[in-house]
Amino acid sequence: MTQTNVTFERHLLGLKQLDKEEIVSILDRAAHWERQPNKVTHLLEGKFVANMFFENSTRTRFSFEVAEKRLGAQVLNFSAAASSVEKGESIYDTVRTLESMGIDAGVIRMKPIGLLAELAEKIKVPLINAGDGNNEHPTQALLDLYTMRKTFGEIKGLTVSIIGDIMHSRVARSNLWGLQKLGANVKFCAPDNMQSPELGEHAPYVSIDEALQADVVMMLRVQLERHDKGFIRSAEDYREHYGLTVERAGMMKPHAIIMHPAPVNRGVEIDDELVEHEKSKIFTQMSHGVPIRMAVIERALA
Repeated sequence: MTQTNVTFERHLLGLKQLDKEEIVSILDRAAHWERQPNKVTHLLEGKFVANMFFENSTRTRFSFEVAEKRLGAQVLNFSAAASSVEKGESIYDTVRTLESMGIDAGVIRMKPIGLLAELAEKIKVPLINAGDGNNEHPTQALLDLYTMRKTFGEIKGLTVSIIGDIMHSRVARSNLWGLQKLGANVKFCAPDNMQSPELGEHAPYVSIDEALQADVVMMLRVQLERHDKGFIRSAEDYREHYGLTVERAGMMKPHAIIMHPAPVNRGVEIDDELVEHEKSKIFTQMSHGVPIRMAVIERALA
């Protein structure tokens, strides 16, 4: 195996490219890191990791930074708003510049779809996808899978309903690929103008009532910025037809859990009272982001 192939295999572009065994390996390693009593290790001492966020983020960026520092890596945080990208420099030239300076890995979040795969063909250091357009968000899906596995013991046989704007959701895509590879039954629920025909070939669209009968009810963020484009009439209308209200939550199975990738629009896709309800795993999901990203970074560099 050539060095180039080894490096390429250390990229994490999406879950669509990973097989079941590799996904399970990442989840197992995350469990190892979650059990560690020491917050900081020296595993990646002397390694430099650049967080290159060409799109805004809170949870993902800070989670990656905490993970990197816990592994002992040196962290470089890059913001497009304070860089030469504002002067017209391309994303490729920016990443290539940081590679030339000696970084050992890069975590990238960007809006363009397909560009990350092109970068991975040209950049020799491992690249980790922190969300690219509406394509994939692999580490979010991995922490979701981890949360489900911890809750139920295994994922095989679970029914997972993903409710919301499927068309524009990278979270829905990554979860679909990962869940199906681990043997889960995935269902979608979305307004007609938020459905993705492409993803509908892999999982059925069902009514909100049927979606609520799943083991896992995963709500997606309503992208209120799309209101001006006519995707939703109003936040109130969306809540009435597709929101997880207290009344609807009462229709869920006793053992079922509520999930959400966050940020949460309280009172729109999910009622305020349900965010920290006993069925909710929303903040638990967030806590799992660090060990999952530790496992992913270790996979790329150790």
